[in-house]
Amino acid sequence: MTATQTAAHTIDSEGVSPPPPPAAAPFVGRAMPRVEDAALLTGVARYADDLPVKPGTLHAAILRSPHAHADLLDIDFAAALAVPGVAAVVTGADAKRLASAFLVGIRAPMEHWCLAIDRVRHVGEPVAVVLADSRYVAEDALDRIEVRYRALPPVTSIAQALGEGSAEEGSEPLHPAVGSNLVNSRSFRYGDPEAAFARAARTVSVEVEYPRNSCTPMECFVVLADYDAAEDAYEVLSNFSGPFAVHPVMARALNVPGSRLRLKTPPHSGGSFGNKQAVFPYVVLMGLCARVAGRPVKWVEDRLEHLMAATSATARRMRIEAAVEPDGRVLALRMEQTEDCGAYLRAPEPASLYRNHGNLTGAYDIPNLAVTNRIVVTNKTPTGLNRGFGGGQLYYGLERLMNRVAAELGLDPLDVIRRNLVAADAMPYRTASGGTLDSGDYRATLEQAVREGALDALKARREALRAEGRLYGIGYAAVVEPSISNMGYITTVLTAGERRKAGPKNGAQATASVAVDPTGGVSVTVASAPQGQGHRTVLAQVVADIFGLRFEDIRVNTDLDTGKDAWSIASGNYSSRFAGAVAGAAQVAATRLRDRMATLVAGQLNCRAEDVRFAGGKVFSDANPDNGLSFSRVAAAGHWAPGTLPDGQEAALRETAFWTPEPLKAPTDADHINSSACYGFIFDFCGVEIDRTTGAVRIDRYVTMHDAGRLLNPLLVEGQILGGFAHAVGTALYEEYAYGDDGRFLSGTFADYLVPTACEVPVPVILHRESPSPVTPLGAKGVGEGNCMSTPVCLANAVADALSADGVNEVPSLPITPAKLAALIHPPEPPRPASAAGSGKTPPPASVKGGRGLTGEGSREVPATPEQVWAILLDPRELAALLPGCEALDLVGPNAYRAEVVVGIGPVRGRYTAQVALSDLDPPSALTLTGSGTSALGSGSGTGHVMLERTATGTRVTYRYSASVGGKVAAVGGRMLDSASRLLIGQFFEKLVARAGGAEVPANSPSLLTRLLRLLGFNR
Repeated sequence: MTATQTAAHTIDSEGVSPPPPPAAAPFVGRAMPRVEDAALLTGVARYADDLPVKPGTLHAAILRSPHAHADLLDIDFAAALAVPGVAAVVTGADAKRLASAFLVGIRAPMEHWCLAIDRVRHVGEPVAVVLADSRYVAEDALDRIEVRYRALPPVTSIAQALGEGSAEEGSEPLHPAVGSNLVNSRSFRYGDPEAAFARAARTVSVEVEYPRNSCTPMECFVVLADYDAAEDAYEVLSNFSGPFAVHPVMARALNVPGSRLRLKTPPHSGGSFGNKQAVFPYVVLMGLCARVAGRPVKWVEDRLEHLMAATSATARRMRIEAAVEPDGRVLALRMEQTEDCGAYLRAPEPASLYRNHGNLTGAYDIPNLAVTNRIVVTNKTPTGLNRGFGGGQLYYGLERLMNRVAAELGLDPLDVIRRNLVAADAMPYRTASGGTLDSGDYRATLEQAVREGALDALKARREALRAEGRLYGIGYAAVVEPSISNMGYITTVLTAGERRKAGPKNGAQATASVAVDPTGGVSVTVASAPQGQGHRTVLAQVVADIFGLRFEDIRVNTDLDTGKDAWSIASGNYSSRFAGAVAGAAQVAATRLRDRMATLVAGQLNCRAEDVRFAGGKVFSDANPDNGLSFSRVAAAGHWAPGTLPDGQEAALRETAFWTPEPLKAPTDADHINSSACYGFIFDFCGVEIDRTTGAVRIDRYVTMHDAGRLLNPLLVEGQILGGFAHAVGTALYEEYAYGDDGRFLSGTFADYLVPTACEVPVPVILHRESPSPVTPLGAKGVGEGNCMSTPVCLANAVADALSADGVNEVPSLPITPAKLAALIHPPEPPRPASAAGSGKTPPPASVKGGRGLTGEGSREVPATPEQVWAILLDPRELAALLPGCEALDLVGPNAYRAEVVVGIGPVRGRYTAQVALSDLDPPSALTLTGSGTSALGSGSGTGHVMLERTATGTRVTYRYSASVGGKVAAVGGRMLDSASRLLIGQFFEKLVARAGGAEVPANSPSLLTRLLRLLGFNR
């Protein structure tokens, strides 16, 4: 501690404080390390799973649907209840008896419950919950639940949901009462787009599809729930991040008023990126479980569950057309946006479609706009908030269009961007759809990026590499980043008449409380659960400046307890609202409290309240700095001597501020909406090279320029930009939610859902320009989501530029993988000669429709005659011994068997009841084996053809197989399944060789293969 800091908290022997030190530089604006990091890096952070549980707490495991679409006929859980340690099994019948369906954000007769009631609509939908003394017991008991389904045709694409294509691709309604999978459609018209298109020199259009993807927080969902029967009230601790607009949704689903649902958050959260908003259905589910069981319940989501069923960014198909002048100036836009929200419109959807409604024209001065928004449901995981939600989808279409305008008019893409940007003297600029771009000089920001980011050198590099025959391209993107969402934007999905009937919704209320204790310590509480942004650091900077205290004198508490803390339905950590709204609310609360303290002490200092200053731990008169008191002494008066306060004055102990931006109004009758309080500006450019042989994309240089208003802590701002950039690289090049034609989820592990690591993410050049917002108390705007909006399309435009050098005029859909690019770079290979497919003696088995497809072929030498091998394959006892994991095999007909098989694939293990049949018997030369099985994990089916050929040393067994698996097994991913199938087939032949050769493998001497299988978890 320095002498100055010591003096700020001491009083001399005469009872008079020393004079105040010179004012120190403000903390706001400094690049200060996060105070949160010490706990995180030393492992003492307290996440939800680290917190103690109440005595008697049960552990939950969820049985999930293996089908994308099916009627739920019957659930038999008697065997699960009989497992020792199981306390209860909760099903949809309990939900229907004790809970209600969730509110839906549109006016349509669809219901979404916390558990499936009569139909399942996506793989992974919760069907039942086992509650047991441990998670292990609960998971084992899941295998004992028998569910009967009747499969329904799945809807797996936007086109199918709309009934486009052939009659065979018809759309089975997910929600029969709605009657269609197009659940909402609204059209908007701003300006005079028809006239603009009529007078335009030409039109340019693009059609793009933005796929499903997600962010992957290190910590998955956690819920600890308890039910108080005496009070008919629920208490839940969860890593829910908000928005707390869904608190009434949860309370209503639990059939209690909001005051009887107390929701608490843990001190730390291992990331969210919007995803943890989607934990709220499980808050309701575990609350229901606690009520049914009469005991507290804890549930921790695993990674497979998270990828398969937690949440996803919306898929969007966007058709966008521009009316353009010869110089590239855009006069009008026509947009058709169709949003795939998955099986249910889960609150706050359709937020992803409408969050950017006020900035549909991006950073461009385009006065005329026609928009049609459509929402469809498909048999996929429900969507929700995802970093930059809705922004990446919008700008992917808009910036691909601007790039196409340049290409078709023979212009430089950068010039097209320049000519269309909103001018600085137009600020604040009202967009066609009603947004108010609050501040900034977009053109000057672009030119600064071009200059400081060395674009000319990058262009020279492109020309040099192209001269060598290499595929190199440069891409651009210019976007506005909305922050602090207006609660009213979501009501734009309603007509003006429907909005008048429902009542107005608007604003973005943020909440903060600041208090002083008797020793002069200051504490700050906010209704925003951090997930790595550095809340405690920034709030301490803001409040320390206001009170003239040291940074370490401010204690920030970010735990939230709706039973005790101040909050509103807009509370939460989402839509980049922390710096502008939450920190701004703390600034407002701290300023009010400081001003009240100034009023209390003004009489003692013989000055006016407005002349009281706070600096260096002292409170003094601006006109007479020597006349001062220590901050702690002023703070103590309200606690220790309230009787000495001036008449009519309240003790200055605590101040709570509820702040909402003034410009955020409800939508107008003409559907104009300022959907966010403020808008940052981002201009990116990059250079990428595509490997001609492999199609791999290498990001050579990436420059990202941000105008995020006033930077409260530049170090933390850079961290947010780097994080958003890493997520965007994943979106652009790696990450994809993959589904089969039958809706089965196929990328449930990081083996198939590829997430970039530090090795794949280059460090971008980060540049800044500050245009403080006139809307927020601190002048700050959002910055954490921007690159998720700008980077995917910037990289796609660079890929387009690189491919254009070879005359390729298309860009693959995201993610832009090497396989997709290689197919464009290289002409198709000639078909394989018929002779290469094999001898022709063994026809390939028929493929199995749907699910995760597996195919393979091979041969093994067996030291026995074909007759001996044939006898083994047709002997039920021998066949049971050969099948990996087979616990029972009963003959149920001629060459037909019923088998009980336990199979483990990576993180998934389950008991299957299988039907196995041998057919096409040609003894002792060939046979066909078919089988199908079901379990709580899903279903599987397959066909294999086996051929026996006599050799000098025995028999060559040649096989070909085709199989399909669904549910959790399919979700573990193709790479793991392919490896597992090869290992299991190897195990089968190892046993066959041992049986046929008369050398049984001793049970106590496992082979190398068996030991490897056990090590990898591929057998019991």
